Amino acid sequence: MLPLILAALVGFVPLAHGHASIFHPSMFGFNVTDSTFPYDNRPVSPLIDMTFDQWWFHGHLQHPPNSGDVFDLPAGQNVTTEIGCNKGATSFFASSEGGDIRSGDDVCPGSPMAEYHTSGFDDLKGCSLAIAYKSNASEVQPEDFTVFSVNQTCVWTRFTDFAVPAKMPPCPEEGCTCAWFWIHGEDSGGEQNYMNGFRCNVTGSTSNVPLAEAQVPRRCGADPQRNKAEPAPGNCTYGAKQPFYWFQKERNNMFEGTYSPPFYLDLYNFLDGAQDDIFQDSYQQPMPTPSANQTVLPRLSNGQPPKTPNANLTLANASASASASGAGASTSAPPPPPGSSSQAVTSSVPPLPPPSSAAAASTTAASSSSSAVTPPSSTASQSSSSAVVVSTVFVTVVAPASSASSASAIPTSAAVTGSPEAASAQPTTIFLNSAAAASASASANRAAATGVLLSNAHATNTSSDVFALDAANVGNLFDSVDTDADTGNTTTPVAGAVSSSRMCKRNVKALDSTNASARRSLVARAIGMGTYERHRRMHERGLTGLWHMW
Repeated sequence: MLPLILAALVGFVPLAHGHASIFHPSMFGFNVTDSTFPYDNRPVSPLIDMTFDQWWFHGHLQHPPNSGDVFDLPAGQNVTTEIGCNKGATSFFASSEGGDIRSGDDVCPGSPMAEYHTSGFDDLKGCSLAIAYKSNASEVQPEDFTVFSVNQTCVWTRFTDFAVPAKMPPCPEEGCTCAWFWIHGEDSGGEQNYMNGFRCNVTGSTSNVPLAEAQVPRRCGADPQRNKAEPAPGNCTYGAKQPFYWFQKERNNMFEGTYSPPFYLDLYNFLDGAQDDIFQDSYQQPMPTPSANQTVLPRLSNGQPPKTPNANLTLANASASASASGAGASTSAPPPPPGSSSQAVTSSVPPLPPPSSAAAASTTAASSSSSAVTPPSSTASQSSSSAVVVSTVFVTVVAPASSASSASAIPTSAAVTGSPEAASAQPTTIFLNSAAAASASASANRAAATGVLLSNAHATNTSSDVFALDAANVGNLFDSVDTDADTGNTTTPVAGAVSSSRMCKRNVKALDSTNASARRSLVARAIGMGTYERHRRMHERGLTGLWHMW
């Protein structure tokens, strides 16, 4: 009975002119139509639940571009791509089945926004360009692609710009292989991926430094929809990252559920624009291993911290000084240059949220400590103290030892001053949850680490008062706050690190379902295709625990 119903539905739904793709003569499948394959495999057709041969390069490797058709990527400049729901909506309409249907910058002329899977500008999830330094596309594997540019407001306009990193090295003599990737929002259709490969060539290169080996992206940005108000920068993948390969029958590198697709946004540390940190010399080595418990961030080769998710929140890597008295504490810093990845930060601590807020948490850690691999040239002495700790999204302010260790003593504003790195500089304090009050004792000699140390701070108005928090506590606290009900009383253990190998999969719990990971039915998917979009309401699904790692 189900096959008959499905057949009827498919027959009722007209051929979709929705979805989207880049279009350029350099692409594989440029001249593929809806009749080239036994199924509709036009470049705009979504990829979902397919075998590797079907989804990889959209199954178009046997339909290469003509010799000489290459997409140039000028190093350090912007390139303009054309995105459309149909080739006829682009400058290349002459080879389209339907002729010229262009309408300015419109992606889908004459159709609603739902055709390209969005409900508005605030619902855009970004797309990316990736490159593999191999001339023969048939030799390219998923691990070979490195994302080099992201446009977070994509798909939205026909003419879409991508910034090319200035340090892009030259391609082999016969060129490189590139691809465009896009995954739309979870409320705008099925679990659909988009990939279109094309021949490309980097021009105007001024550097021969190769790209670093691309790693799998990790979910680490703020996600207020799922009660994660703050980012977890220690869980980010920094440097070269692979594109998302999601929801296919094989060769996936992402395992998020139906209602939590990965996006080319800060959520996965895909910051907007050129990905300038993807080269072998971009970071000091070795880089810290990312995890929910990680309290050390990598440093760029110039010694500065990297940009982190959420543009208004960055890290200072020099010494931080704080003066605290009663319920207030503040320091100051000169404003950083805009757009600089090496800037010191001025951060403001918002008022303490009520206990019912998902961003609030109170924790007690006793006899905890933290450590870092350090060079021998710089040391710091720590002694026992009792302190009230205030943390913004990233910045932790340490109050004097005389302050009461309670939430009532938490100040309402603070800023961090960063100074040039010196041999005797103290690490900057950063803490990953909203607020914490703690008493701790630690005694050790430490030096400035090769990463940005997030768990130690020095209060200049005391002799040597330091709050030390074990790395595991940060991650455990972050993962322990699941729902509003959980935030009232949250106590983290002193130990209990989570293995980084368990960080790939997330759990999506449906409020009224015993099988939260079950995919939608074929009928539901059919209804969600083309012009019949099925908009899902997130608040009705009781989503929790997205950041819980298997």
